Amino acid sequence: MAKLTWRLWLLIIVLALSLLSIFVNSSGITFLQKGLVISSVESDSDAFNAGLRSGQIILSIDGKKINNFEDYASALEKYSGQDVKTIFDLNDGQVILFSNHVPDITVSEISKTNIKTGLDLAGGSRALVKAQDKELNSDETSELAQVISNRLNVYGITDMSVVPISDLSGNHYVRIEIAGATPEDLEKLISEQGKFEARIGNETVFFGGKDQGITSVVRSGQESGIESCNKNSEGGYYCNFRFGVFLSPEAAKRHASITNSLGIDPSNPQYLSEKLDLYLDDNLVDSLYISKDLQGRETTQIAISGSGNGPTSEEAYEDAKSEMNHLQTILVTGSLPYKLEVVKLDTISPVLGGDFINSIFLAAMASLFIVAIVIFIRYRKIKSSFALLITSISEIIIILGIASFIDWNLDLPSIAGILATIGTGIDQQIIILDEARQKHALSLKEKLKRAFAIISGAYFTALVSLLPLLWAGAGLLKGFAITTIIGITAGILITRPAFTDMVKNIEG
Repeated sequence: MAKLTWRLWLLIIVLALSLLSIFVNSSGITFLQKGLVISSVESDSDAFNAGLRSGQIILSIDGKKINNFEDYASALEKYSGQDVKTIFDLNDGQVILFSNHVPDITVSEISKTNIKTGLDLAGGSRALVKAQDKELNSDETSELAQVISNRLNVYGITDMSVVPISDLSGNHYVRIEIAGATPEDLEKLISEQGKFEARIGNETVFFGGKDQGITSVVRSGQESGIESCNKNSEGGYYCNFRFGVFLSPEAAKRHASITNSLGIDPSNPQYLSEKLDLYLDDNLVDSLYISKDLQGRETTQIAISGSGNGPTSEEAYEDAKSEMNHLQTILVTGSLPYKLEVVKLDTISPVLGGDFINSIFLAAMASLFIVAIVIFIRYRKIKSSFALLITSISEIIIILGIASFIDWNLDLPSIAGILATIGTGIDQQIIILDEARQKHALSLKEKLKRAFAIISGAYFTALVSLLPLLWAGAGLLKGFAITTIIGITAGILITRPAFTDMVKNIEG
């Protein structure tokens, strides 16, 4: 009977922890979970205001269990233009929605594992941006990435990655990845600096951003929304929006000081002689009348208005809603600290997706079995083949477990790194088997020590060669470097020592 050494116990414990990391989360065992997960919620929609958020799991609707898309579609067939009550039972509570249309949410199946896939497999868009006309250092780039992330969060985007990166030349960039977005969507979100300024005459009252005079922005309720839609003279439509903004005491004092010296508009005596002009990226977007009752008053609440246009009333409504959300976002987050230059913009097709992963998995398993057969033919021991097979599969599980634990997105370079680790591991295990069978006057223990010395040298050589890939190509090869480093490190610390003990039991 094989002796379970502490190295083998270490392998067993790490494998168990890796499987827990892959298949268990706060809601239980992933592949046993029922329902559909909310992947996105339209900002400022009835569903959003009712409390539905991305990441929540829909368990039932109006008492009907939701196990698939057919159940979900069937439960929402009742909407016909009239306000109806819908009860959502979620993994974290219950939400009651009153609406006259299907909720503005996107749902998807619950992942069977905690493994996250990158855009190469899930689909979406990737942008590489840098500050225009300015070289940033690492701290400034990190600050820029944080501001961009805050802005995208306000838009309600959660399935995204915003990280500061650099290349080997010392250039600093921000890499933005958004699942499910088109390049046009992504470019629109990040191309504008979003500098908001409110002026009366030539004097500034406040800027966008909570630290620049804005304390809060009304995003729902009676003080925020589309007010009216009308037909214009050219045959199209326009819709007006309005929402409330609360100013800081300092901004209110500036407003009072500036308006105190204004006169009354002779052509419109209900208002002051100057308007509150709103500028976005130094372009005038709207001018608001200032009531004469506000002259010299320290008001902390004002209303911002604007409009959207379109060939139909529905399109004008959506345009106005988009413009309102965009303006609200900039008022909440403030302007980006720098104008951005889009260095690279990619569309990542989701065609690879699950079928691609399955194909790679099957190809890797087939390769391992073929190698195991070759090992059996060479060494004439079925136990040696099984030991190699078990060790290689263990390395894959450990890599995936660590990736799940650190929330690392597996993309194509990451998968290439896993395959490279498998190949490297098989080579090193063959070295161990060969050394164990050498016919010279050394004990089995000494032979395996010599094999491990060879493997250790190969590990440090590989590690040094992989480190530059963390920055090469502006970080686009980082996935390959990370997974390969995880794999070979787990190999040298866990699986190779365990395999060595397996060989001792086989050959001893």
